[in-house]
Amino acid sequence: MAEKLGIGDAFPGLQLDLVGGQGLSLPDGLDAKYKVILFYRGHW
Repeated sequence: MAEKLGIGDAFPGLQLDLVGGQGLSLPDGLDAKYKVILFYRGHW
């Protein structure tokens, strides 16, 4: 298991595959001053 992020830690680079075949690079793909990322597992 990876280490948890602490206050002030930089978010590690991450590539996500989106529905429809597109991708999103985090955190660089978010073009905003403030960034909040919420991971939702959904219903399995």
